[in-house]
Amino acid sequence: MSLWALQAAPLFIGADLSKLDEFTLALLGNDEVIAVDQDPLGRAAGRIWSDARREIWARPLADGTMAVGLFNRGLHAAPVTVQWTQLGLKGRQPVRDLWQRKDLGVMQEGFTTTVPRHGAVLLKIGKPK
Repeated sequence: MSLWALQAAPLFIGADLSKLDEFTLALLGNDEVIAVDQDPLGRAAGRIWSDARREIWARPLADGTMAVGLFNRGLHAAPVTVQWTQLGLKGRQPVRDLWQRKDLGVMQEGFTTTVPRHGAVLLKIGKPK
């Protein structure tokens, strides 16, 4: 879902919505993630960094912020760091975790977090215009 949102992909649900569990409803109904997917700028994300098992994808949003996905395709949790220079940003930037719906603070030069195995962290970085 994180990569679909970053790619501005159409979101189709092929399930009986009346039988979805709470986790799936929360996943499919996260308005902040859906807002990234349906952002009016409509630009798809590109991969800005990768190594053997970790990747960073980013796209600009219409409000001047950046949507950033940190991905770990490995078998173990691993740290992933995005530097503001990779995003074309400078100075202190606010960071919000879109899945947790939580502000993580204002960071100086970048952001590091541990991404679960086969996991993703979806962030919104920067100050809206």
